[in-house]
Amino acid sequence: MKKIRIGKFVKTHGIKGEIKIKSNFKYKDKVFVKGNKLYLEDKEFIINTYRVHQVYDMVTLVGIDNINDVLPFKGSNVYINIEDLNLEDKEYLDEDLIGMSLYMNNVNKGIVTGIEVLSKNKKLLVLGEHYVPFELIKEIDFKNKKIILEEVEGLL
Repeated sequence: MKKIRIGKFVKTHGIKGEIKIKSNFKYKDKVFVKGNKLYLEDKEFIINTYRVHQVYDMVTLVGIDNINDVLPFKGSNVYINIEDLNLEDKEYLDEDLIGMSLYMNNVNKGIVTGIEVLSKNKKLLVLGEHYVPFELIKEIDFKNKKIILEEVEGLL
């Protein structure tokens, strides 16, 4: 089983064990579904209910009906099993881009070494000391591990 981080358990809400998760995860609609599994500190939980409140993903867990049952996990990262995600053909995780080659004007500009998240809708590909906005991605070729960028003079 390969787990991926989807957010962080930052607070509780109320006395019945509802938790607030801070998450910028791309596929929340696939994760926060009743019956899906979440992992807090390697302990498996099943989602009972889900709602959005302000900037938080609010979740109750099966078998948890008291704040004291979840308090030991406060501050924990929240994970899912990647196999439970069920991505479609054109869907991918940002981490899947790491190690791919960046091309602009048919010229290899280097390898993606990381992803930098500035805000919910602003992400950058890390290319050594350079950063490339996700908005410039024109095409992703997973078979050949290539990312084709829009042509922007002077960018790289």
